[in-house]
Amino acid sequence: MTHVTHDHVTYNVAVLPGDGIGPDVVSAALRVLGAAGEAYGLRFAFSHLAFGGAAIDACGHPFPDEVRAAVAGADAVLLGAVGGPKWDALPRERRCETGLLNLRKHLGVYSNLRPVRVFEGLEGLSPLKSEVARGTDLLIVRELTGGIYFGKPSFNTPTEGVSTDRYTRGEVERIARVAFEAARTRSGRVTSVDKANVLDVSQFWRDVVVGVHESSYPDVTLDHLYVDNAAMQLVRDPRQFDVIVTANLFGDILSDLAAVIPGSLGLLPSASLGDGPGLFEPVHGSAPDLAGKGVANPVGTILSAAMMLRHSLDQGEAASAIEAAVQTALEEDPTTDLGGSRGTEAFTEAVLKALPTPVRS
Repeated sequence: MTHVTHDHVTYNVAVLPGDGIGPDVVSAALRVLGAAGEAYGLRFAFSHLAFGGAAIDACGHPFPDEVRAAVAGADAVLLGAVGGPKWDALPRERRCETGLLNLRKHLGVYSNLRPVRVFEGLEGLSPLKSEVARGTDLLIVRELTGGIYFGKPSFNTPTEGVSTDRYTRGEVERIARVAFEAARTRSGRVTSVDKANVLDVSQFWRDVVVGVHESSYPDVTLDHLYVDNAAMQLVRDPRQFDVIVTANLFGDILSDLAAVIPGSLGLLPSASLGDGPGLFEPVHGSAPDLAGKGVANPVGTILSAAMMLRHSLDQGEAASAIEAAVQTALEEDPTTDLGGSRGTEAFTEAVLKALPTPVRS
């Protein structure tokens, strides 16, 4: 937990570098966090912990008991990426993805925030036409601890596979509130995405969202889209969206689709929030073929660290400084995956250079 010593606050951050490029991008983010801490008088205590494939190799389980205890007692958790072909053949209960689902459940982080923004002047990096991508600034609010990923019964036999999509009223109400509260700080519009024309669970979702809207947020504009139409609209005109709220499975798919609008999965951060420590991680995967080569794009992880400062540590000024420094570095010369010349190290150095100078006491 947070410690205060001689008028200084020390934030305890559990660091899970994970697998593949995870350690590369997390290292970059920690350097930026450290520099921002110097500039704004913040102190961090980082606890590095094995998670995912690294933990499987070390002790046979992706989410060891000592990691469970450490993350629960931290102020926030910074995660790189987990998984890879090396561990894909393991039984499901021992796989990296199961460890990640259990981490989210353990922390109670039911709300996943994924901002998608096309930086001004960088529209040409988008796979969409510049005039379509320009001005995109939306937030996907994904329900993270319910739905089909956790519903029971769930089984796989030689003759049948079953997964259950289930939501309770409380689960839908709390994620709807997150979306409406976020919209109040943005442009005041929420789009709820479901498949209510064919799925009873989606009709239930829609009914509950409407109830929360009518009772508590009449000042926010609410509309609804079926998930297939939402996917089309995201690439046809992403600027029409402000806040999108949706269930776990649909949010997983739509957020990855939206993530490429700025030009690369490597650009997108995420924050997973609940009633305890927040979990912050880039949207991209572990990309084991790029590990250790110095070419991984660290932007998503650096921006995830900024979200950690804003949402879990209440340090919005430092968060904004990191975001501005990232934009400056991208404008100067983006990473190699975006057609620029900078690898992980060079881009991180550019971000550090763009940060405010440290305060001197």
